[in-house]
Amino acid sequence: VYVVGSILVSSHDPIGRLLLVSKAGGPDGGTRPRSSASWAGGFSMGRDKVFSVSNILGKAPADPKLEDVYTVGKQIGKGAFGVVRLAVRQEDQAQFAVKSISKVKLVCKEDVQDVQAEVAIMNLVAGHANVVSLKSTHEDREAVHIVMELCAGGELFDSIVEAGNFSEKKAAQVFRKMVEVVHHCQQLGVMHRDLKPENFLLTSKRTDGELKLTDFGLGVFFKPGERFRDLVGSPYYVAPEVLRKNYSHEADMWSLGVILYILLSGLPPFWGDTEEQIFKMVLRGHIDFKTDPWPKISDAAKNCVKRLLEQDASKRATTAEILSHEWLVKEGAALDINLDSVVLGRMRQFAQMNKLKKMCLMVVGQHLSQDEITGMKELFKSIDEDGSGTITVSEMRKAMAQWGNKISEAELANLMAIADVDGDGLIDYNEFVAATMHMSKLEKEELLQKAFQALDKDGSGTIDIEELREALKQFGIFGSDEAELLKSADTNGDGLIDYNEFSFLLRNKNQGLQASRVAKKTISRY
Repeated sequence: VYVVGSILVSSHDPIGRLLLVSKAGGPDGGTRPRSSASWAGGFSMGRDKVFSVSNILGKAPADPKLEDVYTVGKQIGKGAFGVVRLAVRQEDQAQFAVKSISKVKLVCKEDVQDVQAEVAIMNLVAGHANVVSLKSTHEDREAVHIVMELCAGGELFDSIVEAGNFSEKKAAQVFRKMVEVVHHCQQLGVMHRDLKPENFLLTSKRTDGELKLTDFGLGVFFKPGERFRDLVGSPYYVAPEVLRKNYSHEADMWSLGVILYILLSGLPPFWGDTEEQIFKMVLRGHIDFKTDPWPKISDAAKNCVKRLLEQDASKRATTAEILSHEWLVKEGAALDINLDSVVLGRMRQFAQMNKLKKMCLMVVGQHLSQDEITGMKELFKSIDEDGSGTITVSEMRKAMAQWGNKISEAELANLMAIADVDGDGLIDYNEFVAATMHMSKLEKEELLQKAFQALDKDGSGTIDIEELREALKQFGIFGSDEAELLKSADTNGDGLIDYNEFSFLLRNKNQGLQASRVAKKTISRY
């Protein structure tokens, strides 16, 4: 019998202990801290008391309030800084979850910055199938409200307990999705810092429910080689280098290793009645592979755990290495993701567009809100090493190498040239945002309307050839056939681009392609 907090757990009931362990992620029974001073044996990092909570997300007075868009209902969750409630969108009765962070609980500047970072990170990592999607943000005098997709299936571990069984093959399939989403985050320069079973949810209780990573409240942006010293996370899942206050993104890989150990055995690898005892076990690093059910578990699965629970962070397996590990390939089925950089993938998509669509995306980028743009700013700065405000081929080459991507010099030069819309040989911030913005941003009607109005100078409701010519000039795009570009979006043939045509151009991936790409697609049909 083991003790988890104040709960007695039988070692002979793997599924039962799985449930109880999943609820014991933090010292207060699952409530994770936001500040580094709230756990870890009383460590206090010190906090700056000069801060403002008047407009945390930089919202304009005219921005819609939460109650203008949603009807808020019952509470479905609670944390140290606020509550999660059911929210029903008034226009179509669609259901979401709204996390309301009380401003009263934000007692210092760093707490405010944590909220800003959480929203910025959710915007940046948007679009991955296994990330809880951010729908909108709102702010009032009392709280910051983050509206997200509703994960009605609850926590992953709860569903395992209800099902009553969990094979090694199923564990591999689920774990592969966890690694894929962490890979996605790391490629965008994001460290979660609080990976644990409670933060993986399911969209529904059905067998086809999708796994979703949530709660980026402790997440941070990181640059290659950057080290962190603040003590954050949840005791059972914290990496040894975090306890030593000198860590980077490898700490998330350790947490994944702890989760995998629990998935396979029902118990965490490092136990203790108190936080201090748990931390001693983590630093000691002994992994038990002798107690049941480990003798029945494959050597490949054990090796995968060992690669992740490596004490030396520099030798610990990366996401790419784990996704190529024999256990995940065999038991988790063939890899279904491209291990190229997320940035590289989005640039390749951007490369297929004609100059009109690229320019329109740059206009859209200029109308993104502060919380939507912060993550992309951090990513841009991490590549722009000299802080010049532009990205050179050599800086992009270095970033790709640090992300572990293999790309030929010819393709890199070609992608850079295509993303360089104004042709000055460099990628500036506006071009970078347009080239790397996830297309999910284009779902927001209000954003597209603002971008359209910026191009429709005379407010006529349409963009004519002169307005198009002026916009191209504004963005330094010369040598284009304006008539042909306008024609590529003018689906009704009236010589103008109305709002419906503008939104169709941006939202339809087969619209606004380069002429050569269109021809190639047409030829391939015959």
